[in-house]
Amino acid sequence: MSGLWWKTLCWSAALCSSGGSAAGGTLLPEPHSESVIIPAAVYLLGSDGIERQWGYQHSPALVRQQRWYDAWERQPERHSLAAFRIDQQPVTQARYAEFIRARNHRVPFINLRDYLRQGFLAHPYERVAAYLWQGTKPPVGLADHPVVLVSQQDAAAYCQWRGQRLPSEFEWEAACRGTVARRFAWGDQWQPSYLQASAQGTAAVDAHPDGATPEGVQDLLGNVFEWSASPMGDGERVVLKGCSWDDAPGTCRCGFRHGRAAQSRHILIGFRCVTDALPAPSTVIQGLTADE
Repeated sequence: MSGLWWKTLCWSAALCSSGGSAAGGTLLPEPHSESVIIPAAVYLLGSDGIERQWGYQHSPALVRQQRWYDAWERQPERHSLAAFRIDQQPVTQARYAEFIRARNHRVPFINLRDYLRQGFLAHPYERVAAYLWQGTKPPVGLADHPVVLVSQQDAAAYCQWRGQRLPSEFEWEAACRGTVARRFAWGDQWQPSYLQASAQGTAAVDAHPDGATPEGVQDLLGNVFEWSASPMGDGERVVLKGCSWDDAPGTCRCGFRHGRAAQSRHILIGFRCVTDALPAPSTVIQGLTADE
């Protein structure tokens, strides 16, 4: 994270010299530099027919029958985005534990009744057990895995605590595609060893370094879907980007998007944060607006 961000938190010499603790005992996050700057540029975002057809060819029959990608993904459009910084990796269980201790926030959790109410049961509730916390401690052996079972509100609260925010879907996809409109985070050729997909659970966020973007952003595809700050467009759901550890290749593209209710908590969903690098807002050259 940028030094400028830390200076904005250090609003008094006493606070900076106290190791991040205000006089009242409120803990503030320690500074770190694990972010990547995404430059101001015009980005081609969305998926064309050729990309979607590749997706259908590498997806289960149900996806093809229901034409998921045609229904959910955007048509290609050029968007002018201001520069921003994005976390190099998804927020881990260990990072999230720091937030819980500092703010007494609820731990990642969902009970059976609420899990069933969510209505997208990719896995039985028994699979959730491996990701449940013990008190305020992350699951054993998963400290460096992405945090899951957090709602969009939980994710936004964490980012705010760090002086950051959730990315818009356009920012997330720009970080994935780059200015050359890559199909995958690493390039245009599918590489199954570059991500945690078609697997049995999450992996450490640094387990697939070859899957990083040329700019250095890791784990954008695979491991977990990631919350964005953008509404899906129906007024009921929020856009999720990326793909998860159990997904087929067709879903694991920069252009894929789908939506879930903001209060959803699932073992397939995590997040990362961004920081404004410049004060200028993003604008749209043509097509849809960022507010749609």
